Amino acid sequence: MEIQVKIHVNAEEAKEVTERLVKHNLENKLDNYLKKFSTKEDAEGTIEVKVEKNKKDLFNWIVSATLDWNSFRYEREDYKNLDDLVNHLFEHFKEDLSNR
Repeated sequence: MEIQVKIHVNAEEAKEVTERLVKHNLENKLDNYLKKFSTKEDAEGTIEVKVEKNKKDLFNWIVSATLDWNSFRYEREDYKNLDDLVNHLFEHFKEDLSNR
């Protein structure tokens, strides 16, 4: 299974950081957990990441994923530190994947 990753960022200063952190989390923290979904040839996977800078100058974040018909969704609002936010949401994703 090949996983498509889509990243949407409305704040230019957050784009590079978001892309780097998403890649790091997928390749280093979730790689073993995602492998169990790749055993089926017809399996499909999509991970979509949305980052928005709000009027308070804080970040709202959504991670939604579909892996072989299993759906996951995580979101947070009004987060100041983008690094902590990304890592925190992917930690929840990892925990859910470990239970599947």
